[in-house]
Amino acid sequence: MNKDIIEGNWKQMSGKVKAQWGKLTDDDLDVIDGRTTELAGKIQERYGVERDEAERQVDEWQRNLNS
Repeated sequence: MNKDIIEGNWKQMSGKVKAQWGKLTDDDLDVIDGRTTELAGKIQERYGVERDEAERQVDEWQRNLNS
């Protein structure tokens, strides 16, 4: 699923994001607003992982949405 689709359907997608990364708050989701770079940044912040790892997780999550 490409990032334009995620941004356009963010309200529906945010529930799936919360299921995947439960440490993200509703305020975090409002700030992210469908932007995958913001999502990776918040994952990095909340989970204490490196930027590359956060981006890998987001990429994997996006791939899994397609299946």
